[in-house]
Amino acid sequence: MRRGRRVTIGLLGGSFNPAHGGHRSISLFARAALDLDEVWWMVSPGNPLKPRAGMAPLSARVARAQETARRAPIRVTAIEQTLHTRYTVDTLRKLRQRYPRLRFIWLMGDDNLAQFHQWKAWREIARTCAIAVIARPGYTRAAFGSPAMAWLRRFVRPASQCKSWTTWRLPALVHLRFRPDPRSATLLRQEAPQWHSRYALASLRDGVTGRCLTTKE
Repeated sequence: MRRGRRVTIGLLGGSFNPAHGGHRSISLFARAALDLDEVWWMVSPGNPLKPRAGMAPLSARVARAQETARRAPIRVTAIEQTLHTRYTVDTLRKLRQRYPRLRFIWLMGDDNLAQFHQWKAWREIARTCAIAVIARPGYTRAAFGSPAMAWLRRFVRPASQCKSWTTWRLPALVHLRFRPDPRSATLLRQEAPQWHSRYALASLRDGVTGRCLTTKE
């Protein structure tokens, strides 16, 4: 960590069902592009916009994410379970209260921006935390034509200024171009539907809170 400045954290939320090399690649890219100290993978106990059917247990998803993030400046956390939050807007509010010395930026792919208008209090999210959107193959047109983007467009910052995101007045959004990565959790589940079985007996400690992870979801 560098002295004389607050620690900067990129937040990548999602189901991570399962985590894969694509998550790692975009996280390391975003860390370099935004000059972040760390990236936190926030493994959601339950995504309100995704069906529960086919969702692996939280403990297995965290274990796989920890394995994928090994030896990288990435912390894997199920902190939403500790905070008792389900929606991003509530999670961000509590994170800022819990870690007032940290600076957070929300990381999302084009696929999430395309449906951002369906998130609870999405405008409040944008007013709470800077957002970095990472290009994903096949989703760019939907993302740029989305209802949320129609509102956010006036707040877009040039990618050339992305390392200065801590000084931006909110709302603020930046688009980051990243080489296409075809890997996806959907394809991995199709290839190995029982991928989570190998993590059934995993012993876990949360990468942010340090607490032992329970299997309660």
